[in-house]
Amino acid sequence: MTRILIVILSAMAVGIIGCTADESTTASREAMDAAANGEGDENVTAEEASKLIDEEFIRDIIAELSADKYEGRGPASAGDVAARIYLAGRMADLGLEPGGPDGGWEQPFDLVGVNTVPPDTWTFAGHDKEVTFKQWDQFMINSNVQEAHAAVTDAEVVFVGYGIQAPEFEWDDYKDVDVSGKIVLMMNNDPDWDADLFAGKTRLWYGRWDYKYFNAARNGAAGAIIIHTTPSAGYPFQVLQTSNTGVQFELPAGDEPRNQFSAWMIEDAARELVAMAGLDLDELRESAYSRDFEPVPLGVTTSVDMDVEIESVRTANVIGLIPGSDPVLKDEVVIYSAHHDHLGIGPPNDDGDTIYNGAMDNAAGVAQVIAMARAFKALPKAPRRTIMICLVGAEEQGLLGSQWFAANPTFRPGKIAANLNYDGGNIWGITHDLTYIGFGKTSIDEIVELYAGEQDRIVKPDQFADRGYFYRSDQFSFAKIGVPAAYLEPGTDFVDRPPGWGKEQSDVYTDNDYHQPSDEYDPNWNLDGMIQDALVGFWTGLAIANADEMPTWNEGDEFEAVRLEALAAEQE
Repeated sequence: MTRILIVILSAMAVGIIGCTADESTTASREAMDAAANGEGDENVTAEEASKLIDEEFIRDIIAELSADKYEGRGPASAGDVAARIYLAGRMADLGLEPGGPDGGWEQPFDLVGVNTVPPDTWTFAGHDKEVTFKQWDQFMINSNVQEAHAAVTDAEVVFVGYGIQAPEFEWDDYKDVDVSGKIVLMMNNDPDWDADLFAGKTRLWYGRWDYKYFNAARNGAAGAIIIHTTPSAGYPFQVLQTSNTGVQFELPAGDEPRNQFSAWMIEDAARELVAMAGLDLDELRESAYSRDFEPVPLGVTTSVDMDVEIESVRTANVIGLIPGSDPVLKDEVVIYSAHHDHLGIGPPNDDGDTIYNGAMDNAAGVAQVIAMARAFKALPKAPRRTIMICLVGAEEQGLLGSQWFAANPTFRPGKIAANLNYDGGNIWGITHDLTYIGFGKTSIDEIVELYAGEQDRIVKPDQFADRGYFYRSDQFSFAKIGVPAAYLEPGTDFVDRPPGWGKEQSDVYTDNDYHQPSDEYDPNWNLDGMIQDALVGFWTGLAIANADEMPTWNEGDEFEAVRLEALAAEQE
């Protein structure tokens, strides 16, 4: 192992953080191995154990989990149950211990299935005009109430810009305007023209659809419509068509605010809608690029009346543990997460295929995480902290499995050292770079950079920052309870490929295969890059698990305060 690896294993795993790099590199091979493997180890080193993260093992899991027999792993389906049994079996075969709250492999949670019967058309009227839009082609709509009926009658439409209220940026698109009982129409994304305002091109949670719908309900709106454009969403309208068809799952309703429906509308339809009021959509959007923007009532009303089929079902997170070897630190945990679900059975594509297999999304992530567990189990001595493999369910429905875990953690938040999340994987070959979603937010950065450097790779922040990936995968649920979190994604600078080739492959996948039946396993995939990325995750987690101190959020980060509260609770 080279100089950098000696530095981090001796400095972090042994705990000599105060030493200089030169002092650290004088550590002997024996001392370094002891840091990685524990004193009195046997014949296998951590480096040899890491070689068990190999192509055959990863390929086998991807091919199995994305097979047609699992029917796309829709939440609570027969395929979902079979997939969970399979995953628990793989972890049991590796020698992991069950990590569920009842001593089993699963952390069950209830879901409410909401199957909206949408109207074929949707009519808006005002200013002596009327316009009617077609479901599927021009809008998608779902009930937001867990009841047998959702309805809004003669509700006025109000344009509310981005639909954001962010006091820390002195931004309020509602301006105390009463939208109770009204329907709010809003843009996707968040203000992105100033690096000091909403992080510029990097999309924050404020730019995500779930925030916008939540905030509309919090302001009393009867319904909410987001205007879709491919650049502002990060994916084409077909993703919304397939993702919003059939049963939509939610956690059981609590006391959170809710409106009657949430909807998406294509840009041309929204343009026609606002034109009824004698307004221009581009001019409305231009007016919203300012703190001074105020909501614009359109003088247009509409009614919605939908039957809703409701069912109560159960799914589960699948959890395995490798207990820590340190008598004190074993009560702390490093969590590797990946979601095991996908969309199940849905509308047929042009080939008549109705199974949304989810090979990339996310059999690939699951396979990488289980491969890392295999390497951890091969160590002659477990890491000081406990390692958890947390395969969460219902991610595609809004991060529901990780949200449930975060609300009901099997380790207290102040005892969770870090979360390393895998969602997707590199199927195109090795890269000169590694994409790190969340780069710049925590002290995990320097660890990832060191191990990526071992592979002669550079670490880059989110290379599609406008798509808001930090807020749309499971690490977000962990971050919200204060856990330092990282989401490692493939790079885009591929070896022996021309500039731009990697981004082109990613865009092709997003445009053609993301949330489509065509997301299927291909035996011709090149998994060399996926193994690279999994190895970085393994070494990073091992360093965190063996370090004296847990990672921290960088000072001033949006999640720092809740982390400090969680740590303070451990001292009470």
